[in-house]
Amino acid sequence: MLKQELGLKQQQKLSPLQIQTIKIIELPVLELEQRIRKELEENPVLDDSPSEKSEDDETRDVSLSEINEDDPIPSYRLHVNNYGKDERPQYNTFSVKQSFTQSLMEQLGFRNLSKHQHDVAAFIIGSLDDDGYLRRDIENLVDDMAFRANIDTTEEEVLKMLKVVQEFEPTGVGARDLQECLLIQLKNLNQDEATANATKILTNCFQDFSNRHFQRIMSRLGLTEAQMKAATAKIVKLNPAPGGQVDDSYVDQAQQIVPDFVLTYDNGELNLTMPRFSLPEIRVNKKYAELLMEAAGSSERQKKEAATFVKQKMDSAKWFVEALKQRHNTLMSTMQAIVDYQETYFQTGDESNLKPMVLKDIAEKTGFDISTISRVVNSKYIETHFGIFPLKYFFSEGLENQEGEEVSTRELKKVLQECVDGENKHKPLTDDQLVDEMEKRGYKVARRTIAKYRDQLGIPKARLRKEL
Repeated sequence: MLKQELGLKQQQKLSPLQIQTIKIIELPVLELEQRIRKELEENPVLDDSPSEKSEDDETRDVSLSEINEDDPIPSYRLHVNNYGKDERPQYNTFSVKQSFTQSLMEQLGFRNLSKHQHDVAAFIIGSLDDDGYLRRDIENLVDDMAFRANIDTTEEEVLKMLKVVQEFEPTGVGARDLQECLLIQLKNLNQDEATANATKILTNCFQDFSNRHFQRIMSRLGLTEAQMKAATAKIVKLNPAPGGQVDDSYVDQAQQIVPDFVLTYDNGELNLTMPRFSLPEIRVNKKYAELLMEAAGSSERQKKEAATFVKQKMDSAKWFVEALKQRHNTLMSTMQAIVDYQETYFQTGDESNLKPMVLKDIAEKTGFDISTISRVVNSKYIETHFGIFPLKYFFSEGLENQEGEEVSTRELKKVLQECVDGENKHKPLTDDQLVDEMEKRGYKVARRTIAKYRDQLGIPKARLRKEL
């Protein structure tokens, strides 16, 4: 026997405008500019060219919502007037650097190689990870070149071209592991006694050096304490991640960060703005708006098709323009709430004044969903009078100090770093000892929390911090 049941199910569907807004809110200003250019190319109703207004031109600024889709469409324009007064206010770009891959390819171009050798070396460069290492097996690399790039080569040739790449700047690039990376850098230094001893240590005692077994190394290589210190000083100055020297945060885009917000502090007052940068004005192209009028003498079918086409493009334009407005308002409201919440910090630039703050705090102040705040914060930057910061920087959990005051995890990490910086490197502080040191400074933190913060700060365990 079949049993039928009826039930009500409530399901919320997002409107086209909501979908547009969600996607646009996430974009930083550079990607937003590209998104607007793409929309202008794909939607003929939108136009960013300068308007040419004659005396008999009765065009006026209107809202798309004023237009009745059943009425003939007159000439009109739509401006998005939600940016600054300046046509193109001045702004600065930051972190403008050549990408890692571009830098290596440019250096490759100066080498006297055959086209085949150039292609092999270029494939190797494209296979490096963000730190500048070649983590792939040479055998697998040979196979990849054959199948993916139609490059017929051998392991011997790949190794030969890898040696070429390893001669490029930054020194150490193209290494297959940390040991090789450091040895390549030592090879490029002035070959004095300390460098020679450092090379011996990394070649013959790499694991012992990694574990800070200095006495064992000195005994094995017959080094004095002074020689060991001099060699160690050479090694610790080497760069374990040469690829990190070149900013590759926008691998496929312009290598720059443009702040979405600018915060100034004048006469004791904080002023927040969102410079317009190179975002174009958007207006409706009246030539397409008059398409229905031109089709008036055609058949009913043609007139209907023309009306449908223009209606679709008009709706798309309306959603896009409205989404841009909502993005501006949402970002401005969110950033203003952050500035209000962290007012003392933004006035002073002192990290100790940065209060614990989570997404929920700003969601409650603005009335937006936490997911919306998260989208606003992601990949956005602000320029202040004391530096440029990603918005994520201002968010952190909190703990109470001995006075019962809530302090941010950022402040705790800063104090922890100070404890480690001030320790006796011959007898580094263990995590238990760091707990005691933090408590002396007024912060009661559990041992597991110390270990977690230490890992996040990139601070090794006490055993690995030991020096001669």
